[in-house]
Amino acid sequence: MIPLEDSPVTRDGKALILAYDHGLEHGPSADFDSVPETLDPEQVFDIATHDAVTSLAVQKGVAETYYPSYDDDVNLLAKLNGTSNLWMGEPHSPQNWSVEYAAELGADAVGYTVYSGSNNEKDMYEDFRDVQEEAHSEYDLPVVMWSYPRGQGLKNDTKESVIAYATRIALEIGADMAKVKYPGNRESMEWAVRSGAEMPVVMSGGSKVSDYEFLSSVEAVMDAGGAGLAVGRNVWQRDEPERILDALEQVIFEEATADEALDE
Repeated sequence: MIPLEDSPVTRDGKALILAYDHGLEHGPSADFDSVPETLDPEQVFDIATHDAVTSLAVQKGVAETYYPSYDDDVNLLAKLNGTSNLWMGEPHSPQNWSVEYAAELGADAVGYTVYSGSNNEKDMYEDFRDVQEEAHSEYDLPVVMWSYPRGQGLKNDTKESVIAYATRIALEIGADMAKVKYPGNRESMEWAVRSGAEMPVVMSGGSKVSDYEFLSSVEAVMDAGGAGLAVGRNVWQRDEPERILDALEQVIFEEATADEALDE
């Protein structure tokens, strides 16, 4: 397998993944009402051509329709599984397309959500095993795990011990990179990064917050040894997504502080 640091989805071992799987996961009214123009995937593909973005994470239908027009300018992270928020049972994320088909479309990496702690954990671990082994052995593709502990028995999915466990699970079952929620402070994030050993850990961007709050959390992640960020709403819900990407490029790749990035 091509080492992750040699893959186009990272730059100097760091990553800024632009996520755009929200239409399936959250629905058109939840995340797009304030920015209806981003219902058009071309708008977000255009944003993803920014130099700071190392890959764009999308679902099958969006990749099929739009990626061929952007394959020279955008690195594709094929998000292989996902579910709608109409589902009311125990957390589960079914696979919607194959590693083989993602590779045929030109994917540079694949992504997969695993809900550890769900009653469906066993099935999701088995599905992840098949994806990971095929991606590595057949197509030399790295695998990014959306490692999100969730389920009836879990009271706080951003508790520091839960996030540290999330990164360890990703390492133990074969992910090349883990995407986890931010546990709230630098010290807790350091524990999460250490728990992943040499596997890169990126923060999930979450719901839109102010520029300074957002960039400060990214700064804390980088100071904790994190590898970067996977973000959607905190970029494409903004009136000037290029401006926040300029700032993120400084914080993630140039070791700037949030204050320094915003002063530019």
